[in-house]
Amino acid sequence: MFKCLPCLLVLFGMTGCDVVDHTGPTEHDFRVVERDSSETLRVHLKMGAGNLRIGSGTEKLLRADFDYNVPAWKPEVQYNSGVLRISQPEGSGKHFGNSKYEWDLRLNREVALDLDVNFGAGEARLDLGSLSLRRVDVHMGVGTIQMDLRGNPKRSYDVNINGGVGEATVRVPSDVGVYAVAQGGIGDISAHGLRQDGSKYYNDAYQKSPVTIKLDIHGGIGSIKLISD
Repeated sequence: MFKCLPCLLVLFGMTGCDVVDHTGPTEHDFRVVERDSSETLRVHLKMGAGNLRIGSGTEKLLRADFDYNVPAWKPEVQYNSGVLRISQPEGSGKHFGNSKYEWDLRLNREVALDLDVNFGAGEARLDLGSLSLRRVDVHMGVGTIQMDLRGNPKRSYDVNINGGVGEATVRVPSDVGVYAVAQGGIGDISAHGLRQDGSKYYNDAYQKSPVTIKLDIHGGIGSIKLISD
């Protein structure tokens, strides 16, 4: 994150965010959302700056650990009838240096999932391959995103990545059909294990497997790596 410091300054200046210049002891917040009768789960995440991790490994709808050392940044968690919202409080400012802001989210792998991630700056690791995905939307600003979609999905689903300034690495399974389109101001693009046709990329399983993962990647992403293995 620190190598992107000039970009962070530009981003925060453009958005008019205040810079918080005081930190305190690290606080930990643990939250659980019990599983109910909802057959689908819509998750909306909004993090201004920090480290984000999403994975599976809970029988609950959500098991979350939050660590932060600016009290005003305590995440807001709201759940109502299949809709889960987690956000950094509005107007809490942005800070870099000695600040700590980490989210570790575990989601239920059996409930059908629509995931919407708004991630401003920092590092995100999205281990999504074992989740029951229907759709994934990621809006990234400054920083890096590691997305792992390797798994055995039961249905086809779409992934949209909209970039600002940063780097994205997306790992996809080789035995599931993958079709990706990357366009619109993207810098360096590398694809391993996929065939290329202009701005389109696909693997050997495309149009052969009953399930297809479709990726639409666009925006001003500095670099994108697509890896099929």
